[in-house]
Amino acid sequence: MHGEYKVPGGKLVVVDLDVADGALRGVRVAGDFFLEPDEAIGAIDRALEGAPAGTDAAGLTARIEAALPEGTVMYGLSAEGVAVAVRRALAGATEWSDYDWQLIHEEPQSPALHMALDEVITAEVATGARPPTLRVWEWDAPAVIIGSFQSLRNEVDPAGADRHGVTVVRRVSGGGAMFVEPGNTITYSLSVPQSLVSGLSFADSYAYLDDWVLSALGDMGIAAWYQPLNDIATEQGKIAGAAQKRVVDGRGAVLHHVTMAYDIDADKMVDVLRIGGEKLSDKGTRSAKKRVDPLRRQTGLPRETVIERMIDSFRGRYGLTTGKVTDAELARAEELVATKFATEGWTARVP
Repeated sequence: MHGEYKVPGGKLVVVDLDVADGALRGVRVAGDFFLEPDEAIGAIDRALEGAPAGTDAAGLTARIEAALPEGTVMYGLSAEGVAVAVRRALAGATEWSDYDWQLIHEEPQSPALHMALDEVITAEVATGARPPTLRVWEWDAPAVIIGSFQSLRNEVDPAGADRHGVTVVRRVSGGGAMFVEPGNTITYSLSVPQSLVSGLSFADSYAYLDDWVLSALGDMGIAAWYQPLNDIATEQGKIAGAAQKRVVDGRGAVLHHVTMAYDIDADKMVDVLRIGGEKLSDKGTRSAKKRVDPLRRQTGLPRETVIERMIDSFRGRYGLTTGKVTDAELARAEELVATKFATEGWTARVP
């Protein structure tokens, strides 16, 4: 069995092992990390040898930490990262390089249609009808996208939304409300097979699926990191938020979508969103306006250039073929707009 795991912000960990009589055998840990002293790598292998195959990541981490020589220093590696690689090996997880990735980046579309396309494309990936897909969104109208379980009245000021011509839609994933405007927002979705995140906890899958964009931002001079559970942040503040939805049909799939602030009209945002003190209490700031620091200021690059560099970074890492939404997918999405995403029943399902 073979498992790989790219430690967020670190290096690749590779684990090869067998299972015999319910226990790990022939465990070999490798990777492009740095580890001192040299004998620590053997200690990690021995710590995992004989462990029950059902041991969870926390249990495997504890075994590794207890076995490390005194003074061990890890660079780009962690005991938890090794444990996750083991769990991925046992789960038969796939890797990014196992797939022919497809890019969809088309003309601006309505907020409701974007919600529907996420559902349709991810369902297609789950059944194997389309390859894993990176979809970069273009917006045709300003919008507030609320999470699947949020209260509409608690999140959105209807008078403010009407005043600024802001459409309100509800997405299928959880998480918080996002304020978007054409030209000021960068949004993308990853629709991936469930097997790509096999062996990862729900929280770990966020960091794993965000890792490529952290590298892309780094290439643009932005030192960004994953901030649990679902934010991407820099020294200047939050720049993006992620959300996920799991699809259990077929072979299973994960929808992971991210909204990034390229620029932002902060006064308009707080006029439309109801952002209370409780929501800000764990963010280390007293003002919603100070929570988000736009990419425009941090990069000095046009929005289109930022998107182009992100796409190029993904292509360089994993390969990427340009595709499109098929006629059948579009028809299904338009049907979902009419029957679900543009209806009061869905948008106000949590009043």
